[in-house]
Amino acid sequence: MAAVGGHPAQGGGTGGGTSKESAPSEFRAAVEALSGARLRPEVLLSPTPAPRRLAPYAFALSASVEVEGEELADGRLVLLHDPAGQEPWNGDFRVVTLTTAELEPEMAGDPMVSEVGWAWLLDSLQAHGAGYGQPSGTVSISASHFFGGLAERAPSTEIEIRASWTPADGRFERHLAAWGDLLCISAGLPPAAPAQQPLQDAPSLGGVVPMPARRRPRSH
Repeated sequence: MAAVGGHPAQGGGTGGGTSKESAPSEFRAAVEALSGARLRPEVLLSPTPAPRRLAPYAFALSASVEVEGEELADGRLVLLHDPAGQEPWNGDFRVVTLTTAELEPEMAGDPMVSEVGWAWLLDSLQAHGAGYGQPSGTVSISASHFFGGLAERAPSTEIEIRASWTPADGRFERHLAAWGDLLCISAGLPPAAPAQQPLQDAPSLGGVVPMPARRRPRSH
């Protein structure tokens, strides 16, 4: 079972998407692989309803990064499977993710923020040895200022990374672990130490520098 320290993913084959019993064996095995992944202890996972129109079979997980009771980032990962394949995917599986985290307001004006955010994703996949193809996505930065009855709230800046890619190796637990690291890096946490990443052929993320994040509960 692949591991990255922390706790096992929760949900297994219950909830989170297509009925396990009616799904093809390839999809059932992929869900089991996700359920067996282990993430950093700051990442809390739970099954969530999966979209029904993107593919015949889907499984979804929601996640949040919490430190000392404060939520620093959240997101969602969806595993799609179409036995017939889909041309844009160039395969029969697709991973679709959403990652959001609050940043220091001054980061909004940095012209490299979006490029760095996308690099976090690719670096995380590479670090966990997760083979992938056909990557696509967007990185958005939004700044909020509050007025009137909300004037006491401090300005906030949020990064949102929407990304999808085609798993090319069948090691779905590695893709979930990589996304978990992306959540943590987006939240401003340092990369996990090599000792927390026992995948033998996965280099560490020691060269990745996280952006500073607000250490306070995120508002929704």
